[in-house]
Amino acid sequence: MSRAFVMRFGRRVAGAAVLAGIVLAGTAQAQDADLVRRGAYLEQAADCEVCHTKPGGVPFAGGRAFDLPGIGTLYAPNITPDAETGIGRYTDAQFDSAVRRGVGPGWRHLYPVMPYASYAKMTAEDVRAIRAYLMSLRPVHAPAPANQVRFPYNIRLAMIGWNLLYRPSGPLPDDPARTAAWNRGRYLVEAAGHCGECHTPRTMLQALSMTKSYAGAMIDGWLAYNISSDVDSGIGAWSDTQLAAYLSTGHADGRGTAVGPMADVVSHSLRFLTPEDVAAMVTYLRSLPARRSDETIGVVSPETLAQLAPIHSNGERLFAGACTGCHLTDGHGRQVDFAALWGARSLGEIDGRNLVRTMVEGGTLQTAHGAMVMPAFGPEYRNQDLADIANYAISHFGNREGHVTARDVAVARGGVSP
Repeated sequence: MSRAFVMRFGRRVAGAAVLAGIVLAGTAQAQDADLVRRGAYLEQAADCEVCHTKPGGVPFAGGRAFDLPGIGTLYAPNITPDAETGIGRYTDAQFDSAVRRGVGPGWRHLYPVMPYASYAKMTAEDVRAIRAYLMSLRPVHAPAPANQVRFPYNIRLAMIGWNLLYRPSGPLPDDPARTAAWNRGRYLVEAAGHCGECHTPRTMLQALSMTKSYAGAMIDGWLAYNISSDVDSGIGAWSDTQLAAYLSTGHADGRGTAVGPMADVVSHSLRFLTPEDVAAMVTYLRSLPARRSDETIGVVSPETLAQLAPIHSNGERLFAGACTGCHLTDGHGRQVDFAALWGARSLGEIDGRNLVRTMVEGGTLQTAHGAMVMPAFGPEYRNQDLADIANYAISHFGNREGHVTARDVAVARGGVSP
């Protein structure tokens, strides 16, 4: 064998090795890109951005405050890849532990305001994909404020016992007796989407109630409505089309438009899901047991409404001046369906909790066609004025007797304690 042959053969082997290395590197990069894309979609399904972004803050940089009655104030941490204040130094295993077990690096136990009891039902592969996406973001140096937690809840080790009692042990297995759509919907609703975390009331130990699942709950002053299959107080009377439209756009004809925290969920999460996934969620929601809840939604007779009209004359006058520009006198909405008032759930609740919060805070719903904005009512309106407008709207469009008081408005404005 000549020396020249050996040299030519060696060069071919080396060249083949380099080519193989390039192919493998390219394959790995493609796989990483696919993982990031998959993680981006799963992050939207899991709605991480909403909770980990303070109002007006950088997305995912944390700082949003969560006020828990009787417990204190907790702040969402930074989940950008910043090495000092974010998750830049987390390994896959550490990130998975924090998300699915509620235990961060250094055996630091999280509080269940982080919905890890729901995320525990996700697969490790999906959580790894979410981390891959988060690690692709721009690092932001943003330390979270210190939590202000009252005794005995400030003893983090107590979460060990809580986890033993309430944290699921692993991912949701598919039910072979159910369809693929139902199983996918359950995964999105129960695990990734963690819908029950807002729509289910909690026990004194902050665990989700098993007997009132999806029957509605108060969240930061807003009422997360009953989404069980109950016909009267839940979504049992909604059509599949209405449910799908509400989830994907934030509006359903005859059912109203999402406001408050639900508008955030639609804006940053649900509207990005595929039609197939939204349909799967509808399939699963349809199967939830009916849970009757008292949302003070009793309908009054037309005769009673006629007697109420003179009482709310101030509200009618103010509504005509301040609201008809967008909602019209008949409540059908000007130009866009999102401004329609008929059928809105907030107008069917006689205490007007969500209606008052919307009036006081305003709101924004991001849609495929741009932002739908409800402006807040400013200080030029007295508390009694807003109460009168609310009661008029509840009476006129909700066919109910509104019980909103000036004090309710003051509470929503933060002027007095509830």
